[in-house]
Amino acid sequence: MASALEELQDDLEEVKALLEKATRKRVRDALTAEKSKIETEIKNKMQHKSQKKPELLDNEKPAISNYRRDQSDRFVKICITVTGVHQVPAENVQVHFTERSFDLMVKNLTGKSYSMIVNNLFKSTSVEGSSKKIKTDTVLILCRKKVENTQWEYLTQVEKECKEKEKPSYDAETDPSEGLMNVLKKIYEDGDDDMK
Repeated sequence: MASALEELQDDLEEVKALLEKATRKRVRDALTAEKSKIETEIKNKMQHKSQKKPELLDNEKPAISNYRRDQSDRFVKICITVTGVHQVPAENVQVHFTERSFDLMVKNLTGKSYSMIVNNLFKSTSVEGSSKKIKTDTVLILCRKKVENTQWEYLTQVEKECKEKEKPSYDAETDPSEGLMNVLKKIYEDGDDDMK
């Protein structure tokens, strides 16, 4: 059975091969982000191996899913609460930006590594203009908008699609009572046997 390091190196070779074949921008961005992530993991494994430290278990690498979002004319600001993040060295907090994604990694915080990967951002960002700031118990990610003075209603395209699915569709030319009938019909169709 191959070691974890060999598996990662094989994964990296396959991602590189796929990256050479990929022609779509979104696919290339996703593969580039994955390539960087795998390279970082390989680098970390090499360092851990040379330092003879025990490896972190998968259950000790929690994903960060809670955040709040704000925006200005130039930036979309993602504020992520990570207790104690201000106490780790700055090089342990890494953010990799692409035009439509970012990947946050907080390493060795109380023996754990925290990560947050956000793919398929709502609109394009400027990789060079994007940055991070570390504050008390908080990581602030500043994604610079490629087109300034635009509003981002959502953080990701997926969030937009989910919200739009929740909205009922209205047709201005139909009779309003027909809309009520459609709602009742939908309730009947989606209901269980007791409801019917």
